[in-house]
Amino acid sequence: MPAIITDNLKIQNCTNFVDSIKNVEDNPSQGNYYVFIGYPNPDEYWNSWNTNTQSPIDNFNYHNSYKESILGVKKITSSDVIRAIPKIVWTSGTRYDMYRHDYSVYNLSGNSQFPRLYDSQYYVMNSEFNVYMCLNNGTNPGNLKGVPSTIEPTHTDTNEYVDRGDGYVWKFMYSISPADYLKFDSTDYIPVPNNWKTSNNTLISEVRSSAIPGAIRTILIERSTQYLIGTDPELGVVCPILGDGTGGTALVTFNAEGYPETVEVVNPGSGYTYATLDLDSVVPRDTSIEKSIFNVIIPPPGGYGADIYKDLGAFRCLVYSRIENSITNPDFIVGNEFARVGIIKDVLSNGSGSYFSGSTGSGVYGIALNDTELSITPDDLITQSSTGAKGYIVTSEEIGSATFVKYIQSRELYVDTYSSNDYVVKSFDPYVSNPDFSGITTSSSYTYSAFNTSSVTIDSNTYSVADIDGSEYSGEYLGQTYTNGLSNPDINTKSGDILYVDNRSTITRASNQREDIKIIIEF
Repeated sequence: MPAIITDNLKIQNCTNFVDSIKNVEDNPSQGNYYVFIGYPNPDEYWNSWNTNTQSPIDNFNYHNSYKESILGVKKITSSDVIRAIPKIVWTSGTRYDMYRHDYSVYNLSGNSQFPRLYDSQYYVMNSEFNVYMCLNNGTNPGNLKGVPSTIEPTHTDTNEYVDRGDGYVWKFMYSISPADYLKFDSTDYIPVPNNWKTSNNTLISEVRSSAIPGAIRTILIERSTQYLIGTDPELGVVCPILGDGTGGTALVTFNAEGYPETVEVVNPGSGYTYATLDLDSVVPRDTSIEKSIFNVIIPPPGGYGADIYKDLGAFRCLVYSRIENSITNPDFIVGNEFARVGIIKDVLSNGSGSYFSGSTGSGVYGIALNDTELSITPDDLITQSSTGAKGYIVTSEEIGSATFVKYIQSRELYVDTYSSNDYVVKSFDPYVSNPDFSGITTSSSYTYSAFNTSSVTIDSNTYSVADIDGSEYSGEYLGQTYTNGLSNPDINTKSGDILYVDNRSTITRASNQREDIKIIIEF
């Protein structure tokens, strides 16, 4: 049977997501949301990654792989998420769509030719970062697509519904604050204020207060036929707006031949969910001629401005995160690259069953080596013959007489078990369905292992592990606490729910840079 998921559900899901982040802040025992960066070595698996970046795969196996390659996480707070809508910047000479309640596959938007309101270009942002909804674009029987807009809307009067001279009527909706614009503006989207229904912002309160449920602001002439108007047709007549609301009236003016030419709402009334203009009860016509047809535009639920998320179709969220380097607690590596950005929820602290709650956290392991001036390159393989442990080096740095190495241990280093035999692949490309089986060995030889204090091998060179504890080097180094020369990630990289993954061309991190990450989530 035919069915749809309505836009209302999408808007509600977006609201639930925004609210859930605030709920976590109010209830610290709940799991947090985090932005993560990861995957420092994509070329190990896919040698054309930067020219042919692979699409993420959504299954539990890959979710586990994504978690194992996390380099660091940054908490998402309620101030880091906001609703967003596509950016449509007012430009002189552009013909815009207008708000209508009845777009469908049988009634496409006039200019964009979409069957859906929220895909149409019916609102704009002006040069002062004010947002307006188009209530009339000059549509008339001779020009069903409207006219080009030539006068930029600039007013902030919440009760203004007038044509300023180019045929357009713009309803002021909201102003983007400088702070929101700087933080959340992107190439394709603009922010929509959070907490619309409870905000104390003066302009938002005025827009909400001006909203009248079912108030009529626009009536279109879709077919104009001749009426017996008599003298002075341009003076017009006031007609009642009929429907399930009350109080609505409109002034209809005529040309010299008695054809309706303009309609101006005199009293918007209230409570309308359907309506028509009853011109025939006021002005006689030749009954052998078809009557004129008027389209009374019904406002969104609650009236224009009551619920801006429904008015403008805010079913997208923009999540912002700034990744910065820290000298005292550097949870984000430098000197290497990352090729994945994502969102994870309910990640646990390493070594406990509690939710991780830090503002940032490392996802990599650490090992301190008894030597300096080592020839170590990021993405080198580090191994330990006594345990069979293996890892990819992420970064390294010397301090005192030791070299501190950070590494990840991802499943691609170990196993890909096939039921037809008991073989596993040492290292394989996770994006190829038939990996190279050269050098395979029995699975018992490549069981996952953690490093211990035994010597390790890097690029055929063997190094001993330094006996360094947390009390040395002011307790932490490279963002981690060491015990007997070993350090675990802040987070449990086998925990949490992957919510979003974006594979991208590699980005090399340097000590003097930061990354502003903006993620659009569409519901």
